[in-house]
Amino acid sequence: MITGDLQNKLDELLRLDSETEWVEFKRNNDKPEEIGEYLSAISNGAALHGKKFGYIVWGVEAGTHKVVGTTFQPKRRKIGGEELENWLLRLLTPRIDFTIHAFERAQLPVVLFEIQAANSTPVRFKQDAFIRVGSYKKKLKDFPEKERKLWNILSNTQADWSAEIVEGAGLDDLDPQAIQFARVQYQKKYPHQTAELSGWDDATFLNKAKVCIGGKLTHTALALLGKEESAHFLSPAQVRITWVLRDDNDIEKDYRHFTAPLILASDQLLGKIRNLTIRHLPSGTLFPHEITQYDPWVIRETLHNCIAHQDYPVGGRINVVENSESLLFTNLGTFIPGTVEEMIKSNAPPEVYRNPFLAQAMVNLNMIDTIGSGIKRMFTLQRQRSFPMPDYELSDPNKVVVRLTGRVLDENYTRLLMSQADLDLMDVIALDTVQKKRQLDDETFRRLKQRKFIEGRRPNLFVSAKIAEVTGDRATYIRNRAFDKAHYKEMIVAYLQRFGKATRKDIDQLLLNKLSDALDARQKRHFVTNLLQEMKRERSIDLDGATRGAQWRLYKAESNLTD
Repeated sequence: MITGDLQNKLDELLRLDSETEWVEFKRNNDKPEEIGEYLSAISNGAALHGKKFGYIVWGVEAGTHKVVGTTFQPKRRKIGGEELENWLLRLLTPRIDFTIHAFERAQLPVVLFEIQAANSTPVRFKQDAFIRVGSYKKKLKDFPEKERKLWNILSNTQADWSAEIVEGAGLDDLDPQAIQFARVQYQKKYPHQTAELSGWDDATFLNKAKVCIGGKLTHTALALLGKEESAHFLSPAQVRITWVLRDDNDIEKDYRHFTAPLILASDQLLGKIRNLTIRHLPSGTLFPHEITQYDPWVIRETLHNCIAHQDYPVGGRINVVENSESLLFTNLGTFIPGTVEEMIKSNAPPEVYRNPFLAQAMVNLNMIDTIGSGIKRMFTLQRQRSFPMPDYELSDPNKVVVRLTGRVLDENYTRLLMSQADLDLMDVIALDTVQKKRQLDDETFRRLKQRKFIEGRRPNLFVSAKIAEVTGDRATYIRNRAFDKAHYKEMIVAYLQRFGKATRKDIDQLLLNKLSDALDARQKRHFVTNLLQEMKRERSIDLDGATRGAQWRLYKAESNLTD
């Protein structure tokens, strides 16, 4: 902007009634981290409000909009030798343009950042996207309604790659076997159209299934049904799934690449996965419970979600990594719904999809459930199988990672799910977090504590007495419970009845490895000390001698223990 334009823009911003979600006024705050977070928040806020740009202005009081000047000099600011502007650009994802203007108003220095509105995905600084809520900067993920609205706006501002027509490609570029398989799946999805389906030629069928548009091939048609040699039409996008088998030392033992037609690739990949039958023996029964490591439907749904939501223009591939205990799926692109928990709680499909044309075609061809319901069904099926919940690892904003665990992690958790069919799914997910020794957020921790589902101190949480009573797993609970004193007192008395006496070392060896895993080593020793003193006050045991070699004996009222 030239000087006159800058003055006019400043006048325009100063006339605003208050700070909006796309404008921020500051005086001298030049903390780099905070500037980066505001760049994310203002860019996202501008997109939400239909603005091409958002603004941060230094040298203006936020409340009064009075120009007071600033000492902030962004062009001279460096972070570890790197210029502030470059440092900020490097940590913003995706990269957006922002322009720094320094000028004067009434001989007072003013700095204005003109920030491009988000235009493809929410803008993140480092790992988090931010938004303005009133006059406060917040993490976008904490406001799911705003996140859904923002995604909806952004999806309408960009073309759907999966719906684009591929010039020069024709029906000869599609795989006949894949088309036939697609017909079978379409009939399963829409059995009432069976009679009509038999009379459709391939072109009509592909239009009806919404794989093609007006008889012309789309990216979706080539990805799902195209011949392997026709993949060049999709370049630079890759249509490839790579399966890798690793041993327990993480050494690669086998691999295979799968490419178009993707509608056939999922069964081919499923045939490579070693879905073993495992046995476990719930307490209280002599009959083992046999089950496969993975539900085939859950594998397919996870893989098909990767296909539906892959960010194809980036040019990456989908990966499936198998080891003896888990399957790991990865695809490129932000997890659009925000959080899995929010999606499950809302019990409704998301409003936005990365590849809406592709997703709808996959629904029509029976590859995924009605859009948005598949993830909840995955969790429900795992719960019905009494297996660990799927793990969505979303720390990388440009990648979605899903892990399916193929073994029982905690028999307590498994027996609970086998006995309690009416347990709320969100509580199942939270208890799954506990069995995986991961941290609970404060709200979930308070809820489970209030319902007495968990005990212990963070981070060492475990299944509570209430759950143990429900599942009949009192043996494990006795080990976990920190304050079941009667049990430990009985152990000490039984030891002294058999051996007559015990040093403190003997008692430590008897008890320490049986105390709750929720206690650390110091807390365990302190617990034993208090237990012994309590038993002495109760006159169930007494101490023979006061030196380091003193020994504990059963209390005898008539005896002189020092003799």
